[in-house]
Amino acid sequence: MSDLILFWHRRDLRIADNTGLAAARKQSQKVVGVFCLDPNILERDDVAAVRVTYMIGCLQALQQRYTEVGSQLLIVHDNPTQAIPRLAAALNAQAVFWNWDVEPYSQKRDRTIIEALKEKGIQFLHENWDQILHSPDEIRTGSHQPYTVFTPFWRNWSSKSKAEPVATLQGITGLTDTERDIAQQAGVIPLPTAKDLGFIWDGDLVIAPGEAAAQERLAEFSYKAITEYKEQRNFPAVNGTSQLSAALKFGAIGIRTVWAATIAALENSRSDETDTSIRAWQQELAWREFYQHAMYHFPELATEAYRKDFKNFPYENNEELFQAWCVGKTGYPIVDAAMRQMNESGWMHNRCRMIVANFLTKDLLIDPRLGEKYFYQRLIDGDLSANNGGWQWSASSGMDPKPVRIFNPASQAQKFDPEGEYIREWIPELRSVDTEYLLSGDIPALEREALGYPLPIVDHKRQQRQFKAIYAQQKTVMGG
Repeated sequence: MSDLILFWHRRDLRIADNTGLAAARKQSQKVVGVFCLDPNILERDDVAAVRVTYMIGCLQALQQRYTEVGSQLLIVHDNPTQAIPRLAAALNAQAVFWNWDVEPYSQKRDRTIIEALKEKGIQFLHENWDQILHSPDEIRTGSHQPYTVFTPFWRNWSSKSKAEPVATLQGITGLTDTERDIAQQAGVIPLPTAKDLGFIWDGDLVIAPGEAAAQERLAEFSYKAITEYKEQRNFPAVNGTSQLSAALKFGAIGIRTVWAATIAALENSRSDETDTSIRAWQQELAWREFYQHAMYHFPELATEAYRKDFKNFPYENNEELFQAWCVGKTGYPIVDAAMRQMNESGWMHNRCRMIVANFLTKDLLIDPRLGEKYFYQRLIDGDLSANNGGWQWSASSGMDPKPVRIFNPASQAQKFDPEGEYIREWIPELRSVDTEYLLSGDIPALEREALGYPLPIVDHKRQQRQFKAIYAQQKTVMGG
């Protein structure tokens, strides 16, 4: 057996601050990366072209980084339960290392691969938690149960010290020419483009792919926007968020690196207001981790509601209303602006994600799983844990102590887009409308017709009453 270690990249498309990769380097100098284009994921009907485009860009950057440090990133396109053990055996690798994941499919897949590697006598190490700051078993209640409410989770999570970024991989060697030939025979291919895989995205990306771009974005955010984050984060017309969600989803940047940036920002802070803003962003990172822990402990969340009152909720699921929501033609300007932003750019501001999700479930009475899937089909940062957690929060079906939360689209627009800048950017046909009418949605019917903008597809007040009545009946049926 050789001294080769294969490091299997998944949601960690970088060589800096990578816990599993650092562990591999400690065991051997000969470390080669591998990434598997998984048909079980790529052939699903909820894969966004923009997300695949970003991922391929990250892989291109990662290949370059491996070349710079003296090794290679190998690409295979096959079921990983077959491809990873086959490649490891063909190269006579001593071990395969990877970082653990919270998602149900990943865990099932990894257990299958572990058994295959055992049968071949190949070592493996998969217990590194790279994408989160604390393992799911580390953050528990006093009775050693997983948290189901964020606030106590946050108190526990934030009280614990966080690991520093791990050393950047360096001083390694890769495959010999002979081993490269063997790898090709075992299924290694050139990295395809997104179009080669059948995914067409011709628009811009909200963030450039790769670890260098992610680090640059973090530096830009940490320099200024993080100090005003608490006040600016809810205004979609303002560039007040980090937009690092895609980089975190694919691991183009390490979470320890991100956390270290928040600590550095606190150390440089000169006011209580700045401290508050930085801690607000830290709390958003904790929300992300809360949803990851929840998915790990309660994998059924991937397919069903957490709260019993919503497990069999009688949604109406009107297809015509759903399609109007999808394309941004509901007649509610803030909702339509947000949906058009996502459809055109592959990204949506977080405040707007809450608004449109609440509207779909509470106004249109449509199953949140349909909206969750549509988001996954469109978003560059589509992530099972974060997407599911956000949708269940908005639908009131998840781990949230407030039973029912209903947003008024007009109130949300008036509060968070007071000048109508965001709406006008994404709904150009409404740019001439007076701000008062633009925000309230009370645009006269004749003006709507002249501008080519639809009438509201539902009446918010009536739908709110209907939802509350259905919910009350459901609680009675479920014994709530």
